Amino acid sequence: MSLRWQILGSNVVVILLTVLIGVGVVYYGTESSLGVFVDRIGGEEAGRLARSLSRAYTAAGGWDTVDGSLSEAGYSYSESPHEEGSGEGGGESSERFHQDSVRVVVASVDGRVVKDNLSQLKAGTDVPDLDGYRETVFDLATNRPVGHVYVDVNGNFLSQESHGFLSTLLYIIAIGGGLTIGVAILLAASLSRRITSPVTALTDATQAIAQGDATRLPVTSADELGRMSTAFNRMSATLETQRVLRRRLINDVSHELNTPLSVIQLEATGLRDGIQTPEGASNHIIQEVERLRGLVTDLNWLAETDHGEMQLTLEACSLYELLAAEVERWQPQAQARQVALSLEADADLPEMALDRMRMGQALGNVLNNAIRCSDAAGLVMVRAELEGKGEAAISVIDDGIGIDSKDLPHVFERFYRTDQSHRHGIGGTGLGLAIALAVVEAHGGTVAVTSDGPGQGAAVTFLLPLDR
Repeated sequence: MSLRWQILGSNVVVILLTVLIGVGVVYYGTESSLGVFVDRIGGEEAGRLARSLSRAYTAAGGWDTVDGSLSEAGYSYSESPHEEGSGEGGGESSERFHQDSVRVVVASVDGRVVKDNLSQLKAGTDVPDLDGYRETVFDLATNRPVGHVYVDVNGNFLSQESHGFLSTLLYIIAIGGGLTIGVAILLAASLSRRITSPVTALTDATQAIAQGDATRLPVTSADELGRMSTAFNRMSATLETQRVLRRRLINDVSHELNTPLSVIQLEATGLRDGIQTPEGASNHIIQEVERLRGLVTDLNWLAETDHGEMQLTLEACSLYELLAAEVERWQPQAQARQVALSLEADADLPEMALDRMRMGQALGNVLNNAIRCSDAAGLVMVRAELEGKGEAAISVIDDGIGIDSKDLPHVFERFYRTDQSHRHGIGGTGLGLAIALAVVEAHGGTVAVTSDGPGQGAAVTFLLPLDR
């Protein structure tokens, strides 16, 4: 069964149970209250009539005024209970109710009938066993009992009346419940469609992504479903970007592997055929192997950062000495490209707790990018200074090909390479800045890249806290 029908069915079942439970509570609650109601009426009426009859007996000196007392209390009927009452309006309805619902019998102290308001017992006859409530009538002058009054509430009549009321009430509840169920079904259908439509669209979009097609979900609300669609669209965009980067990586790595392998093959062939000296061939082969080793090293570093396995070996080292060593290490490559590489920093920069090897790798990646992106007679400068917030700022500035503004947000993405690097034939895998960022962040710092645009150079700045 689909989710939509499950939601719709659940709502309908809940509403039906609510209506049925409500009807049951009303019905059985009224039934159980009826006995309490009858007992309360009978007891109260018997006590009230006994006090009224006691006053009347005392005033008259006997039972002569019993009819008047019952009439005043509303229990003296002019017709037999089996005859049809006459009259009009509310008087007939009220009299019929008393006549059918309450029987009053007044008896003397010796057990003789004085008055039966329904005229079923003749005056002077023995009082049989009567149902209902009995109260004693006293002569207030002598405070002695002179008789009893019996009050019998007709429970069957009241039960019939209550059943009629309940039938009407149940009819009204049934109509209201039916209307409620109808409205609830419409609302549940609308709600289930609103919930399941994005889920269905999400399922279809997920299947499309599994087949390699980029797709987006419409965002029609700001609630949880809307946020789900927004998150899916963000994930889809990220996956598409990663797909593009993966294709680019495959091309770049293939190129990076093909070039040194081709050189190694040519050198080995020349050595075999005797057209290349062992010394010359070995030098070229060693250079290309180092190039391959660098690629493998980058990929290994990337794997470490992916799995959170980067472990730092911190030690106190001079920041100036670290920068000077890196500048000296990259001077040969800079000179080969006729790029001026310089260091601008104070020799008294404080010592910092750093992983020298990994920080050297991060700086080396940035310097390598800067040198390769600079033209002949270009300038690359490493600058270091202290910031006012207890940080050391290390910047690598070049005047090379620059970075387009649309590429700046993506330069730290793995395998990302700018259009300028492709157009200028600059090799690389797009891992250098990603690895540098991971190293600096592991040291508690941040990395920023700025550029005024293509052909305007770029600056990469490490901000490292002095105290860790």
